[in-house]
Amino acid sequence: MMSAKFLNPSVEPSFVSQQVTEEHRYYLNLNPPKKDAFVVVCGGVERMEPDYVVRRSDFPYFAVELVVDGEGSLMLNGRRFPLVPGVVFAYGPGVAHTIRTNPQHRMRKYYLDFAGTEALALLEASGLAAWRALRVAALHEVTDVFQALGREARDDTPLGRSLCQTLGRLLLLKIQQNAVPGGRRVPRSFTTYERLRRYIEQHYLRLGTVDEIALENHVTPVHVSRLFRRFGQTGAYQFLLRLKMNHAAELLDSGFLVKETAARIGFADAFQFSRAFKRVHGVPPAALLASRQSAGGFAGGG
Repeated sequence: MMSAKFLNPSVEPSFVSQQVTEEHRYYLNLNPPKKDAFVVVCGGVERMEPDYVVRRSDFPYFAVELVVDGEGSLMLNGRRFPLVPGVVFAYGPGVAHTIRTNPQHRMRKYYLDFAGTEALALLEASGLAAWRALRVAALHEVTDVFQALGREARDDTPLGRSLCQTLGRLLLLKIQQNAVPGGRRVPRSFTTYERLRRYIEQHYLRLGTVDEIALENHVTPVHVSRLFRRFGQTGAYQFLLRLKMNHAAELLDSGFLVKETAARIGFADAFQFSRAFKRVHGVPPAALLASRQSAGGFAGGG
């Protein structure tokens, strides 16, 4: 059983590696009740230091990890797997594992530790309890759930913890939905889609049209649109607009005026910006500003 000191969030548990940078971690319940069906213990995201190596013959909980950047290697129950962006794997009590990063291409990965009477069954349904690495064919969808877990976990309230239990289950279902066994290849077209999606995420503030996205990535606008229809749950321009408007909401919440915000995200016309903002968020920027002023913070929808 975990000692009481692990319940103090200022004390790092012994199983947490210190060979990391840029870490964002949360701890919800390091001594989970044995009779609960599913309990989120802790989780987070971290980038490995060049000498990162983790060797364990045992682990107190079940864990799922997703590589989103860099390269490395994994030994899991005596089998070796390469680690690249989009690879997901799990381990748990009695499952030996060694995780290394490539010093020249350090990994960044999300992780979730959990326990409960249903934990193993959920892992088995996802395919991860075979203790093998899987490739996720929709990296952004799984990453979105990890990020949502982090947001809710930091809102340390009873409702926040309940939401984390639900999101933890959703994470395993999303992996089950999107995982590709290691012996199969992700379609080349999906690789192109992921490249385009990452490009938009990195440059959305200056991009304005699908034509610009296509031109800068040496593909046709029709091909961009087809890829997003096939692999995304929204169109390419809708994805770009959502990124812009999410950033716009943050700017408005921090005190920028509507006209200033429009200019910063690439809209020369504040009226057109306001129409686009309402289309995405359901309320115009002025309503968001009014709610912030009355409530003392961001109260708008997303």
